[in-house]
Amino acid sequence: MANHKSAEKRARQTIVRTERNRFFKTRLKNVTKNVLAALEEADKEKALATFKVANKYIHHCVSKGILKKGTAARKVSRLQVKVNAL
Repeated sequence: MANHKSAEKRARQTIVRTERNRFFKTRLKNVTKNVLAALEEADKEKALATFKVANKYIHHCVSKGILKKGTAARKVSRLQVKVNAL
């Protein structure tokens, strides 16, 4: 365990950030799965609507520091290609 006050504080901050990141990453996976599910149903309207939500949320994660900009761009690009192919 931590021996200094600053190390104790860092340990507390790590716990809080881990919980926050887990929330964002779980939601990110769910949003992505919604788009893929709409693609499986071959429902273009639903796929476009869910993609719009996913795109917005992925960029929201970038602003919060959960994802890097390039990672977000890659995820959005791959989803966009699948939606366009429908």
